[in-house]
Amino acid sequence: MTNSDKHLHPGAGMSYANTANLSINVGGTAFAYRDLGPRSGVPLILLNHWGAVLDNFDPRIVDGLASRRRVIATDYRGIGASGGTAPVTVDEMARDAIALIRALGFEKVDLLGFSLGGFVAQDIALKAPDLVRKLILAGTGPAGGKDIDKVWSVSWPLMIKGLLTLRDPKFYLFFTSTVHGRQAAKAFLKRLKERKADRDKEPTPGAFLRQLKAIHAWGRQAPQDLGSIRIPVLIANGDNDIMVPTVNTTEMARRIPNSQLIIYEDAGHGGIFQNHADFVPKALSFLDA
Repeated sequence: MTNSDKHLHPGAGMSYANTANLSINVGGTAFAYRDLGPRSGVPLILLNHWGAVLDNFDPRIVDGLASRRRVIATDYRGIGASGGTAPVTVDEMARDAIALIRALGFEKVDLLGFSLGGFVAQDIALKAPDLVRKLILAGTGPAGGKDIDKVWSVSWPLMIKGLLTLRDPKFYLFFTSTVHGRQAAKAFLKRLKERKADRDKEPTPGAFLRQLKAIHAWGRQAPQDLGSIRIPVLIANGDNDIMVPTVNTTEMARRIPNSQLIIYEDAGHGGIFQNHADFVPKALSFLDA
């Protein structure tokens, strides 16, 4: 299905597991996305983590949000079914997302950015303040944030552990090692396999490494003026995030004037996935307020 068909797609009543794959040409590059939920209201754009494709969005969160909001999940340039070459800066990713949003015909959107997507969402809000109504930042941190440029040294040993134990590395990277954390990890990874047909393409190693460069550059760049973000912002994370240390989450909340903060106990980078039953109603309440 192409973008020209999307107006025929009712959206409401669909689940993320069977939502059609769509594509739109933006400046000569095809961007892959999925679009579900009611057609009315301000759309919510989802921006995902390092190496993520459309099938890495948690269906419980997407379906929960899409019960009341129009939700559009996106692939970055060069990732999944999107064309082009993956950018090596958050700046480029933000410019791509702004162009995509405008190509879809939206004048005002809400953003939910997780991890790398949270970097991109912050940058969009600063670059195009008139475009963004409300902002949700999860498992993420500010430019120049503590140890963001060390994500590879934290990640690669656990990626190797994943290979050796035949587990998805997110089992170790996104969740705590407690009984509760391990149960949540298994449930999350099982949910990511619910879609059986028309799954997205996996990221190439080259795209994965290019995104890593973007993350490192974000961690080393000068801090941004987060105080200039005047829109409502909801910030969430686990209390033990090893990928984007939780101190970054509390620091963002301190620097953004109109922000609300949620810290989940016994939770890691994927705190919103572990606590989706609590997070979705809070996110909907925030967006509806």
